[in-house]
Amino acid sequence: MSEKKDFLNPEHLVEHIDITKLDVVPIVDAMGKTAFQARNLHRAANIYVKMLEDQSCAVILTLAGSIFSAGLKKIVVDMIKNNMVDAIVSTGALIVDQDFFEGLGFRHYQGTQCVNDNELRELMIDRIYDTYIDEDELRVCDMTVAEIANSLEPGAYSSREFISEMGQWLVLNEKGEDSVIRTAYEKGVPIFVPAFSDCSAGFGLIHHQYNTDGPVVSIDSAKDFLELTKVKMKAGRTGIFMIGGGVPKNFTQDIVVACEVLDIEAEMHKYAIQVTVADERDGGLSGSTLKEANSWGKVETTYEQMVFSEATIAVPLIAGYAYQKKSYEGRKENRFADIFE
Repeated sequence: MSEKKDFLNPEHLVEHIDITKLDVVPIVDAMGKTAFQARNLHRAANIYVKMLEDQSCAVILTLAGSIFSAGLKKIVVDMIKNNMVDAIVSTGALIVDQDFFEGLGFRHYQGTQCVNDNELRELMIDRIYDTYIDEDELRVCDMTVAEIANSLEPGAYSSREFISEMGQWLVLNEKGEDSVIRTAYEKGVPIFVPAFSDCSAGFGLIHHQYNTDGPVVSIDSAKDFLELTKVKMKAGRTGIFMIGGGVPKNFTQDIVVACEVLDIEAEMHKYAIQVTVADERDGGLSGSTLKEANSWGKVETTYEQMVFSEATIAVPLIAGYAYQKKSYEGRKENRFADIFE
């Protein structure tokens, strides 16, 4: 019988890609003279450059898929640090199970999909395709969320408010200096997780509610929607960089329509790029094109590009290209989180 240490080997930690040390400009420029998704990626990278060089444009980053467990966390941290993103909309697993989890001092491990999952279950090891995570450590993450919930005044919070409390908790406990949550908290970049309970946060919150007599802490998704819409109102011109699809994609595109419903004039998202492997032919949201979003009045089509590629391949090239081009130079720190203080 194998032991947990046979799978969770410190020599096989997932290492995060550092775009500050890798000059990908030559290869991305070369891809622009090829075809298919390589040329699409080159155009997407240049649209991201345009977003950043447009001083009147705020950038919203949307995140879906298990990309932090796969080594892309530092890319997002560096984007925040260098004012390459002004607001984030994400799935809960990325922000809580992966980023906050690592902020607590835990790690993800390289593994394989060719493994006996029954054996992993016996050892309390969870598998994300070809990476492993310690379920016992993940329970610590769950209970830390419960601890934070227990410390708050009862009431309905937006996910942004709760994640801000998580960022403050990391600062006060001197943890997570390289985490997305803490970096965003310190830089005033709001993080929204519309389906907040669909992750370790959910386990922590139900533990809090089940064990609390009287009023409890809860998450108000409508408050999330309104707050992100207020970011759009404040920003004016916006560009969106979407990694994956799902709820974060739709939530972010919908804020333009939300402004219309509130009788507030708002531009469609001027710039938009999406990296996805989802297919548009089944009518699902994750693969729906940005041109389709234009029919809903959400996205302009002058500077939009779909890149049908797996995120761990495309994102380091797109983000790295914009970073190495120094497109962020001169961009102000928008600190949209401060509008809710």
